[in-house]
Amino acid sequence: MLPLKFDPFLRTMVWGGEKIAPYKGITTDIPHIGESWEISGVKEHMTAVADGPLKGKTIADLVKEYKGELVGKHVYEQYGDEFPLLIKFIDALSDLSIQVHPGDEMAARVHGPGFKGKTEMWYVIAADPGAKLYSGLSRSLTPEEYEKMVADGTITDALACYEVHPGDVFFLPAGRIHAICSGCFIAEIQQTSDLTYRIWDYGRLGLDGKPRELHTELAKQAIDFRVQETYRTLYEPLQDEEVELVSCPYFTTNLYDLTLPYAKDLSEVDSFVVVMCVSGSGTLEVDGESVDIRQGQTVLIPASADDLCFVPDSRIKLITSHITV
Repeated sequence: MLPLKFDPFLRTMVWGGEKIAPYKGITTDIPHIGESWEISGVKEHMTAVADGPLKGKTIADLVKEYKGELVGKHVYEQYGDEFPLLIKFIDALSDLSIQVHPGDEMAARVHGPGFKGKTEMWYVIAADPGAKLYSGLSRSLTPEEYEKMVADGTITDALACYEVHPGDVFFLPAGRIHAICSGCFIAEIQQTSDLTYRIWDYGRLGLDGKPRELHTELAKQAIDFRVQETYRTLYEPLQDEEVELVSCPYFTTNLYDLTLPYAKDLSEVDSFVVVMCVSGSGTLEVDGESVDIRQGQTVLIPASADDLCFVPDSRIKLITSHITV
């Protein structure tokens, strides 16, 4: 199988900005794009192959047809016909709601068999001066105190707040309260799940002109009330080397900041590899085939691939994600 590019699903959000379209080099009349779903197996927002002999086939079609050849033998055994990752770019013109996601157990128990939890990570591509985000609790909080602070609109007083800059990384396991704030442009890798419990939304009206629903009780059940010293994911940036950002049961994500070609042996990686280009341009050479990639594009490398080489035009920065089963 050849590397695959998909037509993104562009999602209008009440907090959406205007950076995604020019960043990706596309023309669209969609206003206030908040999210570009680059590869999505979510039923309501399925992405399809953009070009080539498989053009128009959704990611679900491909998994059903190619199974382990596409996603990896062990990945297919674990996830079946569901593509296990949801890949996004997020552009926040204003603050997103304070929210939390359930884990797998709660998702299945509350919403039914087949529902998955949502563990995710953020890589900050760009940030306006002073841009911030929330991740985790800054102090101990009981469930009863949480309810009171939601009721009186002071819940942000108990959250850890971080000023962010390009290259910052945050890992968000299910249960961690969080919110992206205005001026943040982010790449997000997450489980294939759209379960979000909205805790606080600043009294804002939705696109339908009505107040957006809060999920106070469900969120209380989902929240991990433990406090950590820091919620940043720390790593050492290196040029022309592979740098691991996050490794968890749901995905492993690496960063490549390259001025020279970088070859990677995939023969022992029993998983697809998603490649997001966050800056620059270059070529992906996969088993003797080449595909161009530039800022804002995402490419899916099938699990059947053995050899991968990143070749920058001058300099390129890439994020890759795969499943370690």
